[in-house]
Amino acid sequence: MREVAVIGVGCTKFGERWETSFRDLFVQAGALALEDGNLSGERIDEIFVGNMSAGRFIEQEHIGALIADYAGLATDNIPATRVEAACASGGLAFRQAYTAVASGMSDIVVAAGVEKMTDVGTEVTTDVLAAAADREWEGIAGITFPGLYAMMATQYMHRYGLTREQLAQVAVKNHDNGAKNPNAQFQKPITIETVTKSTLVADPLRLFDCSPVTDGASAVILAPLERAREFTDTPIKVLGCGQASSSLALHDRKDICTMDATVAAGNRAFQTAKVERKDIGFVEVHDCFTIAEICAIEDLGFCKKGEAGKLTEEGYTARDGKLPINPSGGLKACGHPVGATGVKQVYETVKQLRGDAGGRQIDAEIGMTHNVGGTGATVVCHIFGRV
Repeated sequence: MREVAVIGVGCTKFGERWETSFRDLFVQAGALALEDGNLSGERIDEIFVGNMSAGRFIEQEHIGALIADYAGLATDNIPATRVEAACASGGLAFRQAYTAVASGMSDIVVAAGVEKMTDVGTEVTTDVLAAAADREWEGIAGITFPGLYAMMATQYMHRYGLTREQLAQVAVKNHDNGAKNPNAQFQKPITIETVTKSTLVADPLRLFDCSPVTDGASAVILAPLERAREFTDTPIKVLGCGQASSSLALHDRKDICTMDATVAAGNRAFQTAKVERKDIGFVEVHDCFTIAEICAIEDLGFCKKGEAGKLTEEGYTARDGKLPINPSGGLKACGHPVGATGVKQVYETVKQLRGDAGGRQIDAEIGMTHNVGGTGATVVCHIFGRV
């Protein structure tokens, strides 16, 4: 296995991109990554693109070929593969790209993610996303993701004493970070009252506990570490990688307050990276709902079960805290174009480790990403470090 580095990154503005097509989004992100990596498209050996459900959002399938075509790479017959793992599609696309380079099969590989979610109505969007849960046992009963995560939050609050205000603080922190991110969908700070008085979605989760419906794309370019400085003075090394699966349906979990796949994927990432929790400078976690961030902090092993709410309240996970969580603003403020989120997390981590994150910059040598599909049926974690 060869050592691998990220040599170029690009990300579009996230939000309701009415004026921009699905094709335009991924072309913009790819062009930014190529420019950042001082590369031309002809140098690319392979492409992996995360996309959850273009077939329903924009009625377009065969996404790998579409991207190769509209990126101007089809004439060179460059292989392009779509990767689908619900909301973990982007993280898994990155893992596949990493594996391709590490194995020696390819040298210069693009990992991208894209989703255009706002071209359909709310009812369709809700149904499309519900397909990432167990349609036969959950969806057929009318349960959607806010309802599933609300069950997790209710049980967690009952068992561990998490308060409504501590849960809201997750959103407050992430919106504060997003206010400093020019690519974020929401760039305005909020208060605890903003969260607790927002519309009730699924008790106890309110509107500001939930990530939004979003359009966007992100792309990163990987290369063997030994060649990385041919393209950039600031390559970022992929230190570790971990993936795990769990039951699709929430009712089959032994504990709905713990995502076993997060525990396993995180452990595998730490084992391959050969670093410890104390070495991590910041983490981009999958905060599709505020309770998801609380669980992620604990399931990744950064504190004991039941402690994350108090740590959040005390500022431990703030941008200037001991372990900053979601300096980008996370899914909550950045937005959540489901196929693109996992790659955007890598984009943010690389920007932070390079020292290019502007007003949200953190001084760190090592960063981590955590990308979740469904309620934790698929989890992908990566650890990155400066060279």
